[in-house]
Amino acid sequence: MSGPAPGHRARLVVLGALTAAAPLSLDTYLPALPALTADLATTPSVAQLSLTSCLVGLALGQLVAGPLSDVLGRRRPMLLGAAGFAIASVLCAVAPSVEVLVGLRLAQGLLGAVGIVVARAVVRDTSDATTSARSFATLMLVSGVAPIVAPVLGGQLLRVTSWRGVFVVLAVYGVLTGVAVLALVRESLPRARRRAGSAAATIASFRVLLGDRRVVACVLAAGLTFSAMFAYISGSTFVLQDLYGLSPQGFSGVFAANSVAIVTSVQVAGRLAGSGRVRPERLLVVGLGVAVVGTGVLLVSALVGAGLAGILTGLVVTVVGVGLVLPSATTLTLADHPEHAGSASALLGTAQFLVGAGTAPLVGLAGGRTAVPMAATMAGAVVLAAVVFGILWRGARPERAADAEHA
Repeated sequence: MSGPAPGHRARLVVLGALTAAAPLSLDTYLPALPALTADLATTPSVAQLSLTSCLVGLALGQLVAGPLSDVLGRRRPMLLGAAGFAIASVLCAVAPSVEVLVGLRLAQGLLGAVGIVVARAVVRDTSDATTSARSFATLMLVSGVAPIVAPVLGGQLLRVTSWRGVFVVLAVYGVLTGVAVLALVRESLPRARRRAGSAAATIASFRVLLGDRRVVACVLAAGLTFSAMFAYISGSTFVLQDLYGLSPQGFSGVFAANSVAIVTSVQVAGRLAGSGRVRPERLLVVGLGVAVVGTGVLLVSALVGAGLAGILTGLVVTVVGVGLVLPSATTLTLADHPEHAGSASALLGTAQFLVGAGTAPLVGLAGGRTAVPMAATMAGAVVLAAVVFGILWRGARPERAADAEHA
């Protein structure tokens, strides 16, 4: 590609807004979790199931929407997903009990997943191998604003409303993204390039992807690394507020600072990979190493009672590592199979959110009395990610590894 097509940046902004549905759904009401727990007369672990159910929805929704977009095209699913997300958010705002809220959060995740998975496929449709890393980094920069703004917005909203008002804001966001797609995003998958819509074709697509050890290595590395990130997301609100006494606004500030760190590292990874100076797989390995160091600091600090400074140091180093891993894994996962871009995007997103969903009950076991469960879950996830990636990548066929050097 000689340069960005007309409207390319505007399209990336809209696609980034779609992918921001996940962090907005998860992060905006994090400062409100303790209040939600008290208001619905439940426990921290059960309240965190509302995060888990949303993550399960985000995972399963991508698994369906990705292959479907390879058949129907990209634009219609994005519009329907945005509208459904808005409706589900309104229903969450009026949930009468935690059980109902958990079920509605599942629906919200299912519908919010559509925009996330299809947005990545659109980027792959409109970017070649040389520009895809930079395009994904730009996409993540736009969507990365969400985790910075979301907890701050949530903390400020709690000054004037309850946790229910947070879901009203999410409903408005769903409407706005739908309007933006309608106005600025054109169909990126011509009918001639769409796959047959049979179940057999979908299964065959996933079989191709799962038969590529490079794809599996990157998907598992991204999924396990994201699960560490979600352990932080779901556990830090109780650890930092209940254990270390931070206010909702103080917690929002810490979360925003870590979000700035991950967005910065994402951009560094995108620029390095996009320039061709550093291969994406090398950035992925470096990111895993940094994340291992960060979670090690976090776990030791939690075990020896090093205080808030040790916890925050471990967290910021970890999120920098995650910021190097995720765009590199995304680029590598979608690089070799453009004809299955929707399915590859679904596989990547499903692994991230489904593996991440299992961490919420683990980090809530101590009820905010200690940071050890959160730190141990994060450390175990990134170490396992590094081990799995190392084993599978070395076992990849030499010609595939060689191709990666030119991705």
